[in-house]
Amino acid sequence: MLAHAALKSFVEKTWREEVTPTLVDYIRIPNKSPAFEPEWEKLGHMEKAVAMFESWARGKLKELPGATLSVMRAPGRTPLIVIDAPGAVKGETILLYGHLDKQPEMTGWASGKGPWLPVIEDDKLYGRGGADDGYALFGALTALVALEKQGVARARCVTIIEASEESGSPDLPYYMEQLAPKIGDVGLVVCLDSGCGDYERLWLTTSLRGLIGGTLRVDVLEEGVHSGDASGIVPSSFRILRMLLDRVDDVATGAVKAAAFQTTIPEDRRAQAKIAAAALGDAVFSKFPFVRGMSPATGDRAELILNRTWRSALSVTGLAGAPAPENAGNVLRPSTTAKLSLRLPPTLDADAASAALKRLLEENPPYGARVAFAPEPAGGGWNAPVTAPWLEAALDAASLASWGKPSAMMGEGGTIPFMGMLGRVFPKAQFAITGVLGPNSNAHGPNEFLHLPTGMRVTETVAQVVAAHGAK
Repeated sequence: MLAHAALKSFVEKTWREEVTPTLVDYIRIPNKSPAFEPEWEKLGHMEKAVAMFESWARGKLKELPGATLSVMRAPGRTPLIVIDAPGAVKGETILLYGHLDKQPEMTGWASGKGPWLPVIEDDKLYGRGGADDGYALFGALTALVALEKQGVARARCVTIIEASEESGSPDLPYYMEQLAPKIGDVGLVVCLDSGCGDYERLWLTTSLRGLIGGTLRVDVLEEGVHSGDASGIVPSSFRILRMLLDRVDDVATGAVKAAAFQTTIPEDRRAQAKIAAAALGDAVFSKFPFVRGMSPATGDRAELILNRTWRSALSVTGLAGAPAPENAGNVLRPSTTAKLSLRLPPTLDADAASAALKRLLEENPPYGARVAFAPEPAGGGWNAPVTAPWLEAALDAASLASWGKPSAMMGEGGTIPFMGMLGRVFPKAQFAITGVLGPNSNAHGPNEFLHLPTGMRVTETVAQVVAAHGAK
């Protein structure tokens, strides 16, 4: 029987004395994912982060009898950390997942804060990567050691930490093909790379959107010309870009129009969205740093949640081809390039959607302009299987023990390609997907932070769920 008071005490002490100081050092490493740093191998930041994680983990393995750690490597691929901790409960394996690669810097950090500058303030550890999701390895191993100290029986636990998740996990299928036979029959997957609706209860992720995107370039001239001479004769490349994007979504509502990017929302997910909306209230939208006077897309909180989790949404995340405003002369520019990000419903085929997006943008270009869309690798979404009664009970018990409130369920708007892959490789597995990215934590943006008390509680939850799996 797991004693929660002892668990809480051990977890808090380990986070305070070991985990948080290590994460502070980890934040200082600019180990950007390969999609954002083509020279990642030459720079060596990723290897430095892997070495840091490996060193800390090997210290913990001394407290887990029979546990082993290996770092899988292949030419041109990011490394994968694999920790195999045998358990007394035979049969199913528990797979725990996280990643250590990071998003790029982003502008707009508050004074005294930065992506590679760790700052602890009001129980929040600011800096890139701590919450998304460098803490995962530390939380997972701390939980396993806590169970070992109390003599709580558990199944074999395999922890994998990848280094290309922020790039769409291109290297993970290669490694999983080799690992799957060794891992065996997975009965439970614990993923720590998700979010939470608030910091007041345990949040479980029931679905993840897919993601497609790429670079759209519109060329109208071989070189820029005087706008007074050409405007009205030469269509603007930016206006043509607007016309092409209008093929995808409605400029007035943001609703994606093309049928290729839509699906039917399951009734159980609609019901869960209403429950989550009632629990969160205005926090559904107030967590975002709106400018004064700005309002969300709709006043219906449940619809906002469904927009974020089960409907497609187009974002323009980058623009090129134009000078800064202070350097802009009266010139009709020869081209405009936009980086597009299109989130997809969880159950949509991402590869088919990517091909459809390319056709939609390139066919019949306005005025015969030169239009080219270069797609990036597609990331599939994921919809969780029905939660088994034992797991639902364990999650509620964990939330009550650590937060004092029952757990809640909600889809996430982000993408974790690994989840869809696991669902295919281990079709009988149950999933417990959670995380620490709550209100204002701002993953991928400026002022990203890890809410340290939530990190500790999530660690307690991992221990409680692994113990419940062993007991069942």
